Amino acid sequence: MAVLFLLLLLSVSAVSADKDAFIGVNVGTSLSDMPSPTQVVALLKAQNIHHVRLYDADRAMLVALANSGIRVTVSVPNEQLLGIGQSNATAANWVARNVIAHVPATNITAIAVGSEVLTTLPNAAPILVSAVKFIHSALVASNLDSQIKVSTPHSSSIILDSFPPSQAFFNRTWDPVMVPLLKFLQSTGSYFMINVYPYYSYMQSNSIIPLDYALFRPLPPNKEAVDANTLLHYTNVFEALVDAAYFAMSYLNFTNVPIVVTESGWPSKGDSNEPDATIENANTYNSNLIRHVLNNTGTPKHPGISVSTYIYELYNEDTRPGPVSEKNWGLFDANGVPVYILHLTGAGTVLANDTTNQTFCVAKEGSDPKMLQAALDWACGPGKVDCTPLLQGQPCYEPDNVVTHSTFAFNAYFQRMAKSPGTCDFKGVATVTTTDPSHGSCIFPGSSGRNGTLTNTTSLAPSTNSTTSDSPQLYNANSFTTLVILCGLLMSAIVL
Repeated sequence: MAVLFLLLLLSVSAVSADKDAFIGVNVGTSLSDMPSPTQVVALLKAQNIHHVRLYDADRAMLVALANSGIRVTVSVPNEQLLGIGQSNATAANWVARNVIAHVPATNITAIAVGSEVLTTLPNAAPILVSAVKFIHSALVASNLDSQIKVSTPHSSSIILDSFPPSQAFFNRTWDPVMVPLLKFLQSTGSYFMINVYPYYSYMQSNSIIPLDYALFRPLPPNKEAVDANTLLHYTNVFEALVDAAYFAMSYLNFTNVPIVVTESGWPSKGDSNEPDATIENANTYNSNLIRHVLNNTGTPKHPGISVSTYIYELYNEDTRPGPVSEKNWGLFDANGVPVYILHLTGAGTVLANDTTNQTFCVAKEGSDPKMLQAALDWACGPGKVDCTPLLQGQPCYEPDNVVTHSTFAFNAYFQRMAKSPGTCDFKGVATVTTTDPSHGSCIFPGSSGRNGTLTNTTSLAPSTNSTTSDSPQLYNANSFTTLVILCGLLMSAIVL
């Protein structure tokens, strides 16, 4: 009987999925100074990120993503779920406003209906499947159902007895929801969305789970976890949790629904009771996760079958409630500066750029021109930036306006100060970007492989970005006065 059980487990239908897995990112909104949508998209492009999941369907973000080629998963927020799940018309209106209005320019490929509804909003569980079906019906009516999949992300905590994976099953309380949901996913060719957090599994195991096992670090054969029912070897928590989801679906007789991991990551900072929430561990986990996914390794149960994954998350969220770790899952801070540089040699181009050497300081969109002018005056004066490239007839004179001129000066100061924290602010009118602002023959300092060199970096400069001065040199964006020319030449001579 045990042998028959083993054969049945090993002979389940192969999960159909795309040949190549992808790495995407989640974009949250709990930032005190949220980058503009165009800045977010610029960062995604600079990092070769082609898949993004939004926690809502923000119009400005969807407009910014138009014609970018980035594949977008939009979400129905939990607070809108009850209305959509009880009304086909409400669901149709949501799709018309948040999807139809943006395609095909914006490449929306999936809709996530709610987030971890069964565990965070259980009173909405009875209408979850209705909400999913109503959203899908609206797509069918618009002939979009073949290009846009509909599903709902789950917490892995709905899986009980997750190790060994072959014994895993969904909390039976949710069978009235899971069975019709899985039938829907199977019939529409959609995928089971699940959030997988080895960090929490490790934290809650009371030291039973080794840290290396959670971080994808290599384990000696005698340390690998073995599923006694299938004899499959597990070298990391991520694969074990994904296979637990596969087996839980098999337990309900669904063997051909692929899995997409909608959230996974590791915090880079935590409270004193979270000593393993560190930059090094976050770097190790996410670097290994990206390599694992892009190599199409699959899992022991489904080797070679892609498990596409969205990293949680693009930005740190400094206003998110809860412990310190809740605010520090991001790959970048709000200014687009990487929290750490991923170890991704040989893992392709996604998130593989060493952005420490490719960050620039630019004028922030929508800034008050008078504030930009004052900051530019300071940078070209007390800030000791060599502004001679901005002189009429010089490479960076055109276009002749305060935005582009201040961007050059801000960046020159930022690069000369070795990109130290706080040196790209200028009283709130500057921000960091990974997009090279060089244009034409105007090569900005810090531009990789170009002649954008800086003046002597050993010269001293103020440690703050005060844009005021006892005797500021007035800079006119339309033309330089003779006084500013003389001051610029004098400052160059002092620096040199």
